[in-house]
Amino acid sequence: MSKVTAALNLDELDHQLIALLKVNARLPLVSIAKSLGCARSTAQLRIKALEDAGVITGYTVSVSSTRGPHVIRAMVLISIESRHEASVVRDLAKRHEITKLYSVSGRYDLCAMLLTDSTQELDAVIDRIRNVQGVLDTFSTIVLSTKLDRPE
Repeated sequence: MSKVTAALNLDELDHQLIALLKVNARLPLVSIAKSLGCARSTAQLRIKALEDAGVITGYTVSVSSTRGPHVIRAMVLISIESRHEASVVRDLAKRHEITKLYSVSGRYDLCAMLLTDSTQELDAVIDRIRNVQGVLDTFSTIVLSTKLDRPE
């Protein structure tokens, strides 16, 4: 539990409210209140309190991929020289094919999520990653299908 969550001391109604907003952040306030079994004003005050406390940090839109159904998704684990971490991250952040970049523990230091239009493009991007100064090793795997995709 984060410091923000602990300091606010969320109750069951707050957790239900957050769950509703995760599914549909555009849900009308009247519908939220009805689903929670509370007054509209209560739901509104709870949302405001969660926003003010930093529990709710924003609302977003989720769009379907404009790249078509044949997009190649891949995960590339990257081992780096620790003294080059900042420059490696900076260089990788310039690649538009990399949609997410995580710091991870274990044998590898970074995990890059990639989107490309073909396996040939994926191969070229991985070659470019390997050529970044400070990158020691990579391990890549292609994502075949999405079995579960929840908002974070």
